[in-house]
Amino acid sequence: MHKNKFLSFILFALVTYSASAIGGLATVGFKEPWYSLLIKPTYNPPSWIFAPVWTILYLMMTIAIWFFWHNKNRDMNTVYIYFIHLIFNTTWSVVFFVFHKIFLAIVVLIILILLIIILIIRFRRVNMISYYLMIPYLLWCFYALVLNLSLLILN
Repeated sequence: MHKNKFLSFILFALVTYSASAIGGLATVGFKEPWYSLLIKPTYNPPSWIFAPVWTILYLMMTIAIWFFWHNKNRDMNTVYIYFIHLIFNTTWSVVFFVFHKIFLAIVVLIILILLIIILIIRFRRVNMISYYLMIPYLLWCFYALVLNLSLLILN
């Protein structure tokens, strides 16, 4: 049983951090000089903060889906929504940093936030730990939405 739980955690971590890796490659490869030239709001965080915050959020997401997966009341539709949400999570980085489309990135981010809310609601029905682990992620994405809207307005 413990081997199965360990393996499932590793698999969820690999899938979740794959989204992180793709987004990170998009960011590193296409961020500059475009991003540096944008007018940013005063509440824009320094660039160094994003990597540790996202690393922690991806870990929390992995633990959330893992706890959900090992609950007897889980449903596969929620797991599918989790995977779909990861696609939108990755797509934001590509749309924003590779294609430099701020408005389209906002649309992707709104869809992502809606998917996170759906996940939170579904997690709450089955596992409160999963529910709580997703809340910081939702809050960070709302903050990202405010930043994206500010970048659209300022640029």
